[in-house]
Amino acid sequence: MKHSRVSRIVNILTTLQSGRKYSPGDLEKVLSVSRRTVFRDLKELQSIGVPYKYEAKSGSYSIDPKFFLPPIDLNLHEALSLLMLVHKMRNHLPMPYKNSALLAGLKLENNLPIEIRQYCQSSLAKITVAVDQHATIKLLDDIYNTIQRAIRKKLMLHISYSSLYENSDIDTTLHPYHLLYKKRAWYAIGHSSLHNSVRTFNVGRIQKAETLDKYFADGDNFDVQEYLGRAWCLIPEGKLYDIKLKFSPLVARNVAEVMWHSTQQAQWEKDGFVILSFRVDGLGEIGWWILGYGDQVQVLAPAALRKKLLEKALNFIEIHKKL
Repeated sequence: MKHSRVSRIVNILTTLQSGRKYSPGDLEKVLSVSRRTVFRDLKELQSIGVPYKYEAKSGSYSIDPKFFLPPIDLNLHEALSLLMLVHKMRNHLPMPYKNSALLAGLKLENNLPIEIRQYCQSSLAKITVAVDQHATIKLLDDIYNTIQRAIRKKLMLHISYSSLYENSDIDTTLHPYHLLYKKRAWYAIGHSSLHNSVRTFNVGRIQKAETLDKYFADGDNFDVQEYLGRAWCLIPEGKLYDIKLKFSPLVARNVAEVMWHSTQQAQWEKDGFVILSFRVDGLGEIGWWILGYGDQVQVLAPAALRKKLLEKALNFIEIHKKL
């Protein structure tokens, strides 16, 4: 929904929550919109779960006042930050329960003092958060809820999974320990019976997830940071490397201003080059990241990483020579 429409819907909520009954004509006058827009916005309310009622006898609408929160004492910045998350960040990542988040935001907004509400609405109308690219997850709410419930109750899960590593569809019993959002996708981490080890599963590639009537006892001390260790992103390979990369002046400031890894150190040179140093578990993930900078980066160390990337670069050249 565009924010102007959100503002209208908040006004409908405020109006209908007052205890009075309003006909479509009344709502037209209150909102200064057409009757068609009134019905469209009422349909939006219905889609996010607001239980308004229509009485055919009086031809009017109303909302049970008990449905909404009592007044909440939020200051201006508290209110603006929460509403920014709901209205502007809600579609920035594949967040489960999006409609519930929107409804929560509307409840909060509906109970704000009029001055704070108007300030938030006018401020948010001038703010845009570009939607980032992320993995599409069908039925995210259902799968996420199943995994979350299994984690909370320590129930085993049977999952059917499209595995890129095995290059096939697999089935396994999972002891789910943790849910993680990283690198534009959700991941479930837990002990897999098929692999007899802790594994990471992309939630978007889980084709089916069913809770079993069996409980697991392990995982109480699972620490996601300890598990990921010094992996560049998600996959620890079991061997640490001291990596040194030299970036050209064209990209040096841009790359150095981001903290890519917890071990990152920067050494600036007089000619505008920057040398970034990392201590990373594995070469696979960081290798793909380095390739993204093309001829603007040199691999100073280790030699194994330089050799791996040179092979990929030569393969790239050979593939394109054939076109």
